[in-house]
Amino acid sequence: MEGASAAVQREWLQRVEAEYRSSAITQHLTLWLTQIGASPDLILAGLQIAADEVDHATLSMEVYAAAGGAAGPRLARESLAIEAPAREPLEAAVTRLTVDVFCLGETVAVPLFRSLREGCEVEVARRALDRILRDEVRHRDFGWSALGWLLETPYAASARGLIERELPGWFSRLWASYAPREARGRDTLDADDRRWGLMAPGAYQAVLARCFERDYLPRFEALGLDPRPAWREAMTRAGLV
Repeated sequence: MEGASAAVQREWLQRVEAEYRSSAITQHLTLWLTQIGASPDLILAGLQIAADEVDHATLSMEVYAAAGGAAGPRLARESLAIEAPAREPLEAAVTRLTVDVFCLGETVAVPLFRSLREGCEVEVARRALDRILRDEVRHRDFGWSALGWLLETPYAASARGLIERELPGWFSRLWASYAPREARGRDTLDADDRRWGLMAPGAYQAVLARCFERDYLPRFEALGLDPRPAWREAMTRAGLV
């Protein structure tokens, strides 16, 4: 197998770690959905997603090893133990994870992984991205279905208020993760790194901006929620307006 840069190794090892985190988070969410008596199809879908994330970690580890990596994932175990605050209903914790992780995170993951795959030519990396992208579409849809279910329960009014209050912060974290200030304008990437499924740091900003118009806005509006004030506030915090 052809060699790869330290950047490629680092990126794919981080993806291994991220997939482990995603599996742990989804297992917590699925347990909570069970505890609040959610629709059985949502519970079963959540269990499948947790298993998907382990598969994604395995595939990402294969890419990392093929790129010459020899370490293992470094996980902050305490960060994977999620507790629902005792001072509020469990439905509040379900709402937070559903919107923040799935409606936002898994939704933008679809165009991001699509962009990563477009320039990927190394077979082992392309195979991993093909599988991950296929699954991310289902993971995205799970989030919006779960939110739709929540908004039909007696907790709906409280969920809407929680989302309105916390959406600016969730959007701000997306900008901090995918388009930090230090990455803006860095639009070039080594051609060999691109072949391994990496993308220039500055390219993430455009993907996130398009995702708002194409996905976040119409999906929130379909549920009777207006995300535009929160989006503008997040962009102001990020120094983009």
